[in-house]
Amino acid sequence: MRHFTRTLAVLALTASPILTSPVLTGPAWAEEVAPADVVFDEYGAVAKSLTGVPGDPAKGAEVMASKKIGNCVACHAVAQLSETPFHGEVGPELSWTGEARSEAELRGILVNSKKTFEGTVMPAYYKTTGFIRPGEGFTKKPAQEPLPPLLSAQQIEDTIAFLMTLKDQ
Repeated sequence: MRHFTRTLAVLALTASPILTSPVLTGPAWAEEVAPADVVFDEYGAVAKSLTGVPGDPAKGAEVMASKKIGNCVACHAVAQLSETPFHGEVGPELSWTGEARSEAELRGILVNSKKTFEGTVMPAYYKTTGFIRPGEGFTKKPAQEPLPPLLSAQQIEDTIAFLMTLKDQ
């Protein structure tokens, strides 16, 4: 009898609308946009979130500062990341980006900056095909496409969330 009662209790909890609500299990609409399915406007902006999930500014700061993830500070100075050493000067300073750019513009630049700035040296962080590589001439073994993106869709959304916090101080 005790086993039967315990089984009923587990079934009651499992079927509970509270435990199966979208708040706890995540929204059904939050599907990741594949790199090949990203839609750019005529200026290179990407209006639609890549994940449908809000970015985490703290994780975005980590992406920007980490040499193992985004390494954005290798090319950009960011006053709000002053504790991270060796900021670069190749790209523009990003300390007030949250005032200067929209989320859609930033998403487009991170996904594939060449859509906004033709000829830029900034990497396309969410591109997997269409690369021009000299591997055949040098190593005879170029990497085969599709390549994995440099950042995940959520890492891009996290980075955008951080960049939107950057205001002139």
